[in-house]
This record gives sequence, structure tokens and C-alpha cells, in this order.
Amino acid sequence: MVIVFTDRRQARHPLPDVIRAAVDGGARTVVLREKDLPDDERAALAARLHEVLAPVGGRLLLAGRTAGPDGQHLAAADPWPQTPRGLVGRSCHDADELARAVAEGCDYATLSPVFASTSKPGYGPPLGVDRFRELCAGAGLPVYALGGVESADRAAACRDAGSAGVAVMGAVMRADDPAAVVKELMP
Repeated sequence: MVIVFTDRRQARHPLPDVIRAAVDGGARTVVLREKDLPDDERAALAARLHEVLAPVGGRLLLAGRTAGPDGQHLAAADPWPQTPRGLVGRSCHDADELARAVAEGCDYATLSPVFASTSKPGYGPPLGVDRFRELCAGAGLPVYALGGVESADRAAACRDAGSAGVAVMGAVMRADDPAAVVKELMP
């Protein structure tokens, strides 16, 4: 499975078009970031993306403290929601953060950065596949590889290391053909 994280500033095309193409490529879960938008603009964008995902049974999660139509994705430091709704995932970067995600009852976690990230240069250091494997083995919940997973070989290495799938932002956002990128990252 491929989880697509949005970043309209990196997107080569209008965000709804990028997500439509990603869905055409097989993506079924999208995390809308765009936390800098005013609430009404973010809600309108969420509604547009949900319209793209709903016909294929896809899910739209909002990043941050507000749940989207199908749930939310929490940053490592975000508090647990008072009233969780739908899927709840959390960004993690080490064993302690994964343990917190499990203790809270998260449905999944992203673990990053596995590789050096073009979208967030200097963020890291990268875990590497071996450390990613160790952390996945003891995680206790589905873990999605994030950070520099921009090729079929890297996606396969992460799946072989125990990943439930991959999460991607920049490779899809910057692509001329987001559908092709998603297809390449799928098993």
C-alpha cells in the first residue's frame, strides 16, 4: 500500500489533479497536510480531495489535531485526540515514538526517514534499511516507510524489511506523472 502525503508547494500540478492521478495509480489513502491554510480553505480542499477518493473507497486523513472524513495523522509531538475518529496514525522516528504510538492505540505509524529525503533535506539522519527492519520487527503495529522512498527498489527493500507499505510525499507531488510513481512504488 502507498500512503500519499500532500504538499501543494511541491506539487507540479494543482493538488486535486495530483491526487486524482495518484488514485488512478492505485493510491487509496491520502494525508492532507497543508496546515498553514486557513481552516475554511483547508476544509474546502479536503472536501475536493474526498470527492476524488470516495468513488474508489479511498480514505482522506488530515494531518494534525483535526480529524478528516476518515481519520487523522498525528505528528510525533501531537497530543492524542480527545475523541479519536476513524484511522489514527502517527509520525515516528525511533523506538520510543513507536512504543508511544502502540500504547496510544494508533492504527499505524510512519517511520522516517528511512533514506535521505529530497523533500526534507537535512532531516535525519536516515535510519537505513537495517535499522528500519529492527524497528519494524518490534513495533506492534503496521509501519509505513517514509523518507526518500522514491523508487521501486527502495520500496521493495522496505517491504522486505517488514514495512506494511510506503508513505510518499515529494516523489508524487513533484512528478509529471503521479500515477506512474504510485504504480512503481506498489508491490
